[in-house]
Amino acid sequence: MIRLDWAFNRGDLMRGRDQQSGSLFSYVDIEARVAADHPLRQVREIVNEALSALNKSFEALYAREGRPSIPPERLLRASLLQLFYSIRSERQLMERLDFDLLFRWFVGLGIDDAVWDATVFSKNRDRLLNTEIAQEFLSALLALPRVRALLSREHFTVDGTLLKAWASMKSFRPKDGSGPPPAGGRNGERDFRGEKRSNESHASTTDPDARLYRKGNGRESVLCYMGHALMENRNGLAVAGTVTHATGTAEREAALALIDRPRRRRLRRAIRRAGRVTLGADKAYDVSGFVAALRQRAVTPHIAINGRISKHGVVRTTAVDGRVTRHPGYAISQVIRKRVEEIFGWDKSVGGLAQVNFAAWPRSKRSSPSRSPLTTSSGCQSSSPGLDAPNPSRKAPHRQPSLAGP
Repeated sequence: MIRLDWAFNRGDLMRGRDQQSGSLFSYVDIEARVAADHPLRQVREIVNEALSALNKSFEALYAREGRPSIPPERLLRASLLQLFYSIRSERQLMERLDFDLLFRWFVGLGIDDAVWDATVFSKNRDRLLNTEIAQEFLSALLALPRVRALLSREHFTVDGTLLKAWASMKSFRPKDGSGPPPAGGRNGERDFRGEKRSNESHASTTDPDARLYRKGNGRESVLCYMGHALMENRNGLAVAGTVTHATGTAEREAALALIDRPRRRRLRRAIRRAGRVTLGADKAYDVSGFVAALRQRAVTPHIAINGRISKHGVVRTTAVDGRVTRHPGYAISQVIRKRVEEIFGWDKSVGGLAQVNFAAWPRSKRSSPSRSPLTTSSGCQSSSPGLDAPNPSRKAPHRQPSLAGP
């Protein structure tokens, strides 16, 4: 009895043992380690459905002979995890994939499977995304029945945003080689006072395809590219994305390119069945040439009116007339179109597109928004209000044909 009281006072009967040695074997399946209600379960089902539709495209990319490569399905799943969890580098992604059972389960690796080298993963992933696979993956994702149920078929919004280039303002030098030589040191000083700089006479020595551009009057000029997104208005999901040079007409040119992506025969058939499509945009798109191009495509321009007053007191003439603004759908589009900024906010803060990770236009175009279709598709999955069924409380005011998806 005395011995029992002494043991009870020590707490040996109820205190657990802190054993540091690990177990040699584990009999719990990795599937059981993931909670049944974890959000990635639903995302993984949708991703696998979309990837199964790309099987023929994957087969055409790889040779019949040679050493087996990293499966493209696992490359894309790992890339999605990098976007979902804002992992800054492939090396950190491989480190996380090595010890995180959730990551291993999502990608498709067993608990004993070796993780790839970061360089090997990067080269295989870049080789895959150099093709149209990223865009095909987004198209396959949007074609799934439970995803299509979330998309509006008639009301869309387009907008653009600046993507900071991987180049310093100190690298923006005259194209003819004139000007003072660079200062010594790793990060030498540079004096820009009194120097007139423009994209016609200057270029970045680090990233020649980056353009000097400013978002508006009174804003600073930066070396950048321009990203574009097409959003459906029912649930605010991105259905297309691309990247262009930063110019004054890039937004309108990219908007027409995004609209023209679906097959024209499908679009004409949808228009005959349900009427016209509406496209919302901010006042930067209030240009007569762009509005006329939309009308040629049977798209109603729900564009914000640019009523800027000149220094002489003259109000600018808008290209949007009363035939559009008199309808209640125009006012609704002006409210919903602002949600496209949520897509850009997700892409930059979570998806890692605030600054492109590579210099040189061909690679930047693939890496930022091909990461753009890939980032767009991941943002589409992460922001969906529900992927099992459409949300009946968030319906569009009226229905017309689709610009997105098959």
